[in-house]
Amino acid sequence: MKDLYSHLKLIQAVAPVKVLDATTPTTLEIDLAGYNSAVIEISHGAKGGGDTGTIDVTLTHADDDGTGASGAYANVAAADVLGVTPSSGVILNLATGAVAAAITKVGYIGGKRFIKAAVTESNSNATGTIMSITIIKGHPLDAPVA
Repeated sequence: MKDLYSHLKLIQAVAPVKVLDATTPTTLEIDLAGYNSAVIEISHGAKGGGDTGTIDVTLTHADDDGTGASGAYANVAAADVLGVTPSSGVILNLATGAVAAAITKVGYIGGKRFIKAAVTESNSNATGTIMSITIIKGHPLDAPVA
């Protein structure tokens, strides 16, 4: 077996949270400096049939502004990701009604230094859906990583 453990860095972008009406979990900026690949892993529980609202995960990215900080964020396009076809940056949409629990894997190949995955809720999600987002940074320039 080969060692994968020493070549990946996992970052909890959104801690497990129950997304309810008007819930907006904090969005964490992820700096990809020192890594040549990233995967966004989105886990969610089942969405109840009585919840008529939607829950979206939007991926945005930004260049370094020249000072080591992020510049202006923009929605990712289809050419920036693998595994999904985003619409206005939305990489996951839990539509109205019941949705089964799932794990979604999205590859980021956009080439920008910074990414953010934001969760937004609209309309009626009174029951709520538990979600979390993990960013997995890979192909480090200097391995092993902690």
